[in-house]
Amino acid sequence: MAAKKKEVVLQININSQELWEEMLCLKGLIVVDVFQAWCGPCKTVVDLFRKLRNEVGSDLLHFAVAEVDSIDALEKYRGTCEPVFLFFAGGELVAVVRGVNAQLLQKTILEQLAVERKVLEHGGECMVVQDGAFSREEGHRAALQAEQGEG
Repeated sequence: MAAKKKEVVLQININSQELWEEMLCLKGLIVVDVFQAWCGPCKTVVDLFRKLRNEVGSDLLHFAVAEVDSIDALEKYRGTCEPVFLFFAGGELVAVVRGVNAQLLQKTILEQLAVERKVLEHGGECMVVQDGAFSREEGHRAALQAEQGEG
């Protein structure tokens, strides 16, 4: 009797703060599609991710989907339906792509993967970025402070 083919999981499903923290410990580049429960992860990029995984074939490239409502670390991404892709290396945010732009996503993945390989092979640190996204609540608070002259 022939053995069943083991199905390879393309994307890790992150739905808790615990899983989020475990995912950040993975070695290599992690591309995370952050989404709201009511609009779901971006399905249009799955084929691109699959293609890149087949071309690159690296165990240093990981894809994940993360529901913002169940992960405290992603609170600032709640309340929007625009696709956001976060790139992590060494547990740090190294790039952000907003919207579904296949060419930009592919370029960013390949560039960040090359940087991460260099960091892992030759030492050094990756370039950490700050994402300027903030939640609606923070936006309302900032607007009120500006109106009141506190900002």
